[in-house]
Amino acid sequence: MMFTLDRPSQQSLLELKRILIVDDEEAIRRLLGYMLQAQGYETVLASDARDARAKLAEQPFALILCDVNMPGESGMDLVRDILQQYPHAAVIMVTGLDSSVLAHAALEIGVFGYIVKPFESNKVMIDVANALRRRKLELENRLHRENLEDVVKTRTLALQQALEWLERSEKELRLSREETIQRLAIAAEYRDGATAQHIQRMSHYCELLARKYGLPPERCDLIRTASPMHDIGKIGTPDHVLLKPGKFTPEEFDVISQHAEIGYRILSGSDAEILKVAASIAWTHHERWDGNGYPRKLKGEEIPIEGRIASIADAFDALTTQRVYKPAFTLDYAVELMTKHRGTHFDPELLDIFFASRDEIQRIYDQYGDPLSDQIHADAA
Repeated sequence: MMFTLDRPSQQSLLELKRILIVDDEEAIRRLLGYMLQAQGYETVLASDARDARAKLAEQPFALILCDVNMPGESGMDLVRDILQQYPHAAVIMVTGLDSSVLAHAALEIGVFGYIVKPFESNKVMIDVANALRRRKLELENRLHRENLEDVVKTRTLALQQALEWLERSEKELRLSREETIQRLAIAAEYRDGATAQHIQRMSHYCELLARKYGLPPERCDLIRTASPMHDIGKIGTPDHVLLKPGKFTPEEFDVISQHAEIGYRILSGSDAEILKVAASIAWTHHERWDGNGYPRKLKGEEIPIEGRIASIADAFDALTTQRVYKPAFTLDYAVELMTKHRGTHFDPELLDIFFASRDEIQRIYDQYGDPLSDQIHADAA
């Protein structure tokens, strides 16, 4: 049975001076016991390996002096087991055979010394003192390493917990920010009868197109989060214009088109990247590839990529959902209408990429569809 020790016991082992003497010759073990007791050591005597194992199971020992040749189990076999089961103990071999081969073998398995009979008292005391000193240094070093490992584990755990807390806080902050943005966007869209589902669909269409275009994941997520604010400027549009079911007069169109400028003024001027992107989308999602859009008549790649993406997503959602002035068109019909404006209203490359992802478009629509709207059809895709 292995003698197990907790951390306080290991600390107390540093000052332990109890020595086990194992020798089949009674005169030798008594002589060694007397010599060591005279120097202040506590000694316990064992006549063979079996007796030694029983003594080792009862209490810890700092040092074992073990004869090599004994009846029954040999001293070498006993020492191998002692060094494996009781790593806190030091061992010195005692033998009547002065053999360099045996001495080398003993040192190889981990003994601290090798005493040849007949021995001198001073030689025994020096070897015992050196073995105990080396044992104490090794125990102190082991205890220091274990303490250091505990410190590292404790600090690593604390760091992991701190990182988990930061991740949770960041996630909660991100979700709170997104919810705030969506609610503000819904408040603006609600005035002209648009729904919360429109905000969700439009933002996910934007993220899909940005991803398929090859923008970095962080930029795609930023566009998804910022795009719901594309029409925030409608809060500055008069109701008699915003809610008009028919076609706008030139004067009314001038009024409604101001929402892009109003949205930009509301969102610009912040150091937050999400608001910078939102301001850009609000300002540019009604620009056209051919330069005939508003408010600044930007042309081609002069229009920021997020504006070109939002233009396609917003137009597609407007066509495929029910509005007060129109029914929801099918996917095929929306594709046909928008394709007619490929290279004029819409960025041709982005439009091709978007319509190449019809299965994903359908999934977004199905997930965030308006309860009362007609479903779009992808059977001709």
